[in-house]
Amino acid sequence: MPRYLTPHFTLDELVASQTAARRGIDNTPPPDVLRNLQRLAQVLEEVRTRLGGLPLLISSGYRCPALNRAVKGAPNSLHMQGLAVDFTVPRFGTVLQTARAVAASGIAFNQVIHEFGSWVHLGLAPDGQPPAGEKLSIFTGTGYLSGLVGQPRLA
Repeated sequence: MPRYLTPHFTLDELVASQTAARRGIDNTPPPDVLRNLQRLAQVLEEVRTRLGGLPLLISSGYRCPALNRAVKGAPNSLHMQGLAVDFTVPRFGTVLQTARAVAASGIAFNQVIHEFGSWVHLGLAPDGQPPAGEKLSIFTGTGYLSGLVGQPRLA
């Protein structure tokens, strides 16, 4: 039976990982991360509401350090603190449209990143820290670009 953190988001979906399952990595969050995941799920409820109540498809949430290394995540990734999630909302629009709508929604975020034209990364600031409000895009071969932009043409 799934453990709901909020009406639409479960702990299972925020810790699920095919890589962890394949490699036998235990991706169980410790208590401090569980509190962050509860907060993240509450923000995801806000995102869902602002996007017309449409379902979010979570592709990556919490990553324990071993899983973060396995997927080649950033060494300081907010995913390891339970403060970041990657998702799409196919019924809303493109990933870029979704990222822009989240950024314009008034939700306090640390980062909204349009990643590789494939998903939106939403990161929250740790408790007690002001959200940075960064809006970035990244594509293969570009590094991080300022703003929520479409893929540039590389020469």
